[in-house]
Amino acid sequence: MGWWQISTDTLASSRFVVSPLAETVASLSTLERATAAHPRERAWLERWLPAYRRLQADDPLAARIVRAALTPRWSADFLTPAPVPPPAGQEPDTFASELARVRATPPEAARADIAVSLGGPLPAALDRDDLAERSADVLEWVWTRTVEPEWPARRRVLEADVIARAAQLSRGGWARAIDGMRPGMRWLGESRLQINTYDNPPRELGGAQLVFTPVTADVGWVCWDIPHRYGVVYPCTGALADTGRAPVPPQALGALIGPARAGVLMLLASPLSTTQLTALTGQGLGSVGRHLRVLLDAGLVRRRRDGRSVLYFRTAAGDGLVRAAG
Repeated sequence: MGWWQISTDTLASSRFVVSPLAETVASLSTLERATAAHPRERAWLERWLPAYRRLQADDPLAARIVRAALTPRWSADFLTPAPVPPPAGQEPDTFASELARVRATPPEAARADIAVSLGGPLPAALDRDDLAERSADVLEWVWTRTVEPEWPARRRVLEADVIARAAQLSRGGWARAIDGMRPGMRWLGESRLQINTYDNPPRELGGAQLVFTPVTADVGWVCWDIPHRYGVVYPCTGALADTGRAPVPPQALGALIGPARAGVLMLLASPLSTTQLTALTGQGLGSVGRHLRVLLDAGLVRRRRDGRSVLYFRTAAGDGLVRAAG
C-alpha cells in the first residue's frame, strides 16, 4: 500500500485549496471515461461529449496524448501539478496561471511522466517535444467550453465542501476529515496517511506543505511539487457534487411554509452552512438567509458556530414537522 509519513509541521500547515485546473482535469477525465456519477454530471456529459468526440477526431494525436496521460492507474505528473495555496489576503491562482505551469513543462519531463503513466516505454508516436503543449491545448478547450461558463456555481460547491471538511477537522481531527475522502485513503495513525492501496514505497514528506483539493467529478489523484508541496485531489461530498439538487419537499410541507423554505428545512437533517445551502438549493444567499431567519424564529432549526463557520440544523420540532408532512 502507498502511504506518506507526515511531520507535525506539515500537518499543521495543511490547507484546503480550490483549483480551476484540477476541476478542469477532473472534467477531462469524465469526458475520457464517458461515464457520470450523478445527475448533474450526466446532464453535463450528454451536452459536451459529442463535441469532445469531434475534437478527438479532428486531432487524433492530441487525443492519444491525453489518453496516455490519463490512465486509470496513474495520471502524468505534468498534467496534474499540486495546487498552490494563495498567501493570506491574496486571490487564488487563476486557470491561466495554473495552465502556464503545464505548458512550461520541459519536453524530457513530459515524456518521462507519460512513460510512467503508461507503465512502459514511450511509443514512437509520442516521443515528441510538444506533449505538454498539446495536452494544455485540450485542457484549455475543456475549460473554456465546458467549465468556465459554470465556474461560479462549481466554485460555490467546492467551497462548501471545504467548509464541511473544516468542520469535520475541528470536531474529530484529521482522521475524521480524511477517512473516506477518496477510495483507498485513510489515516493510519503514527503520522501516516495511506493515499492508495498500490504497492508503492512510503514517502517522507518532511517539511513540505500538504494541500487537499475537491473536485465535483467522481475522480481523484495525488500530485506533488517535490520537495515543496504534496497534494490530494478528491471528489467532493456527493450531495454537494450534484449541484442544485435539493430534495423535493412534500407538497403539504411546501403549502404550509412555502416550497423554497421547505427545501431548506429538508436539507438540514445534517448541519450545513449558508454557503452549502446556497450551492445545494440554487437560491441566492439573501433568500437562504431569510428562510433561515424564519425557521430559527419558529424553533424549527438551530445554529452553532464551528470554527469560522455557522452551521444550521433541524430541531426535534423541525424533524417532527418533516415527518408529519410525509
